[in-house]
Amino acid sequence: MSATQRREQLISIARQIFAERGFDATSVEEIAARAKVSKPVVYEHFGGKEGLYAVVVDREVRSLLDRITTALTAGHPRELLEQAALTLLTYIEEETSGFRVLVRESPLMSATGNFSSVMNDVAHQVEHILGAEFHSRGYDPKLAELYSQALVGMVALTGRWWLEVRKPRKEAVAAHLVNLAWNGLSHLESKPGPISG
Repeated sequence: MSATQRREQLISIARQIFAERGFDATSVEEIAARAKVSKPVVYEHFGGKEGLYAVVVDREVRSLLDRITTALTAGHPRELLEQAALTLLTYIEEETSGFRVLVRESPLMSATGNFSSVMNDVAHQVEHILGAEFHSRGYDPKLAELYSQALVGMVALTGRWWLEVRKPRKEAVAAHLVNLAWNGLSHLESKPGPISG
């Protein structure tokens, strides 16, 4: 096996173990044993568990962001919301191990390279879309950031739930998310205030 092939093998095995057990419960010994290599081979390629974990997470982050960026092609904000929701659910369905790696928090990746940072990147893309929509409707575009975080959070938390239940079908889940979000947005008050006060 070439060095490149060995590296890819170790990344693939580590991805699976990190998905199953999380960062803390995964050991270099187990990764090496599953790859049928000695521990020094893992250290040689990645410097240790932290380096290997960083590579696995970085690949998953790039993969998910690429999918979402590629999917956002529609002109209408409602269609864009549906595309983003369906893309996240498809990623969960097709790359379950990768998604599990992203949603497991690690002390090493608290600020970047985890599910929260990926969702923040997605929220910033949505923010630009909402900002333009808010402006055209006479709402304060500065509030687009708040609303984009709320929308992306709704989709992301639903995605974590759907990861375990897988019902209903992802298309139905996306449709219901869009229904809730869009119908709520279509009746947005320009200056909401507390109900009691």
